[in-house]
Amino acid sequence: MASVTFEQATRLYPGTTRPALDHLDLTVGDGESLVLVGPSGCGKTTSLRMLAGLEEVDAGSIHIGDRDVTDDDPKDRDVAMVFQNYALYPHMTVAQNMGFALKIARIPRAEIRERVLDAARLLDLEPYLARKPKDLSGGQRQRVAMGRAIVRRPQVFLMDEPLSNLDAKLRVQTRNQIAGLQRRLGTTTVYVTHDQVEAMTMGDRVAVLRDGVLQQCAAPRELYRNPANMFVAEFIGSPAMNLFTLPIVEHTVSLGDWPIQLPREITNSAAEIVIGIRPEHFEIGGLGVEMQVDIVEELGADAYLHGRVTGPDNTLDQPVVVRADGHNPPTRGTRLHLHPQGKHLHFFNIDGHRLT
Repeated sequence: MASVTFEQATRLYPGTTRPALDHLDLTVGDGESLVLVGPSGCGKTTSLRMLAGLEEVDAGSIHIGDRDVTDDDPKDRDVAMVFQNYALYPHMTVAQNMGFALKIARIPRAEIRERVLDAARLLDLEPYLARKPKDLSGGQRQRVAMGRAIVRRPQVFLMDEPLSNLDAKLRVQTRNQIAGLQRRLGTTTVYVTHDQVEAMTMGDRVAVLRDGVLQQCAAPRELYRNPANMFVAEFIGSPAMNLFTLPIVEHTVSLGDWPIQLPREITNSAAEIVIGIRPEHFEIGGLGVEMQVDIVEELGADAYLHGRVTGPDNTLDQPVVVRADGHNPPTRGTRLHLHPQGKHLHFFNIDGHRLT
């Protein structure tokens, strides 16, 4: 096992003007599970492929442990990658697929058999070792791809959206298996996904990327509670955080009929401010904003109310999402008064950076 370090790592594809990955500084601790998350095109898969040696590093460097692997061939990096499409050999059995890399490395046959059996037990694949991929379900194929990585006993696991081809129920089941497996093996893991729920449940830390630039890297709870900017605030959390752009008048902003006093160091340098409120941090009743419920999304224990809010002078008119008790939620068309919980407000300046 080993740590992974990106030092100002940059990738600029030929014919483009904007780097796919722009001066990434990031360290993954020995045995840590780090998830790279962000929208399509943000640079997360490029980061993984650079670490694997499948993409060039145009500037900066990449280290695995104490070794600079920036210019090393993929086979010399001691990493194992699990791909989105499984990449199994259709003409080979499960056992042959799992042991193929060891066979190429000229590992003795008895040791290959032992490693494959150990991985099969770990992944509940023993009954399927003689089958071919076409005879397996999607979840079983994904476990075979995992087993092929495990038998190599690499220093680092790399996983590129390994659950994206599975249905919703199987995704939940398989991601729990992968998370438990990583904890048992203790192997340093870099995991890529575009699904922020998957990221929050699988990583010791989560790194959020946007347009090739690292926005924030922190534990899932820290990302949720203290997003570094508006992009992270909106991207992390489902449903997304509600954001209200409000004018500052005499060191105060008004959210509906609820005045919020602001520190002078904020109000002296800005005419507007953005206030963020998560759906679960509204209370129904009291001073605040009025909402008309347009859609009620019932999820059992909880319900999410989707609608619009309007200020007393009609200056605030925008969508809002509120979490309500799922046992007796308001009905569509209901008008509610919402009061934000003051201790859970988030403040951002107009350019998107968090204010403390």
